[in-house]
Amino acid sequence: MSAAACYPSSTRGRWGAWLALMGLLMSLSFGALGEETAPAAEPAAAPATEEAEAPPTPADNAAALATLNDNANILWTCLAAFLVFFMQAGFALVEAGLTRAKNACNILMKNLMDFAIGSLVFWVLGFGLMFGLTKGGWIGGNAFFFDAEPMAAATGKSVGFSWAFLIFQTVFAATAATIVSGAMAERTKFTSYLIYSAFITAFVYPIIGHWAWGNLFFGDNSSWLMERGFVDFAGSTVVHSVGGWAALAGAIVLGPRLGKYGKDGKIRPILGHNMAFVALGVFILWLGWFGFNPGSTCAVGGDMARVAVTTNLAGAAGALASLVLSWILFKKPDTSMTFNGVLAGLVGITAGCYNMTPSGSILVGLLCGTAVVCAVLFFDKIRVDDPVGAVSVHGVCGALGTLMVGLWGVKYGGEALEPIGLLNGGGSAQFVTQLMGVGAAFLLVFPTMLVLFTILKHTVGLRVSEQEEIEGLDLHEHGNEAYARDTMVTTSGGQSIEALGVATAPSMAKLAAEHGAP
Repeated sequence: MSAAACYPSSTRGRWGAWLALMGLLMSLSFGALGEETAPAAEPAAAPATEEAEAPPTPADNAAALATLNDNANILWTCLAAFLVFFMQAGFALVEAGLTRAKNACNILMKNLMDFAIGSLVFWVLGFGLMFGLTKGGWIGGNAFFFDAEPMAAATGKSVGFSWAFLIFQTVFAATAATIVSGAMAERTKFTSYLIYSAFITAFVYPIIGHWAWGNLFFGDNSSWLMERGFVDFAGSTVVHSVGGWAALAGAIVLGPRLGKYGKDGKIRPILGHNMAFVALGVFILWLGWFGFNPGSTCAVGGDMARVAVTTNLAGAAGALASLVLSWILFKKPDTSMTFNGVLAGLVGITAGCYNMTPSGSILVGLLCGTAVVCAVLFFDKIRVDDPVGAVSVHGVCGALGTLMVGLWGVKYGGEALEPIGLLNGGGSAQFVTQLMGVGAAFLLVFPTMLVLFTILKHTVGLRVSEQEEIEGLDLHEHGNEAYARDTMVTTSGGQSIEALGVATAPSMAKLAAEHGAP
């Protein structure tokens, strides 16, 4: 039996009508869908009334490539400047960690204001004195209140690159200023420090910079030290020794911290409060040096990569040398000396990072890492109190690194390396020039800053009072503390002292009374 027979005829009739209606609706629907999806007719082709665009000429291609290259150089120079700016955080952490907790806010404030004041003063005055059209090869005479628009037309550089060059040089100026903070830590009046910071950024650093780098912006400038072939690619002398010699002058005029040296001649270590800060700060500085040295090429290319390699090798060798020497001298691998060894190697290679082979850069790092340990001990022996070793790292190793270019430096650019050092067959001329540059920087910076700090000492005052030094600069100079006072511990004798060395006033007062204050 068929399936249709299961339903009565009336039912079959109703289903037939229903199926017919559904078929009609479906046919109408598919018809409408077909109309909606049918491709539209191609529009009639418009008559060709415009000529095809002409292909680019070789001159067009060259101009486009030049613009692309300039933009790449602008990007790299700005990124390098941002890395160098980040070094301010590294300096702040190293200095805060190597000093006592009661002065941490003061350290942070000085590092902040170095950059803030330096940025403004260098834009107004410092850049023009350093890179403006030269006056007899000694000082620049224009480009004050720097504006890239007119300067680009005068120098042949693009507006964008001119702005990039300004920000890159600004962060360098701030670095030179901030080096002094550590050597004068824990006893300097904040107002006097601000005056110093403005002075070195406005005058001292730009004058040295003009002597060595005066042709970097106006290419036809003829500065006296640069004309003699002085090599300081990224600033072992121009930046670091300038800061180091200023730090030495400040530490001498200021005198040592209370209790540092006893009347019996004994040297009493005053330990920092946070070596973790020191470690983090050194790693940040090491990273920043990849902007400091390779960034000084101001150009994208293979040279920046080679400079990065020499920079890194010197820092690593400095760490190894200071670790080994401190292990021999102190019977333990000293943490602070090893971290300072990294910085010593990086400072030393900064002059010759472009003019050293990889093996030559390792030798620079090894010698500077050794020298920084010896220098720290030497300055302690002659009672120059430098809490962070700034003079040893930046002053001494900056000078040594600059001289080493004249000992085994090379000149890149030709088919073969050209030796320029006394010890690798290049003769003595480069070493004499390097010695002249190192000596000129010291003879300008150290006496000038010695006079400035002496004037400050006898006018606005350079050093805080004994009570302020004992109780901490954070409270007396800023009204703040880096650490909350509710972190208290109690000695076995029941005497309450604050954690992290904040309330060491009684013990420091006792030391001051026993051993005398400067």
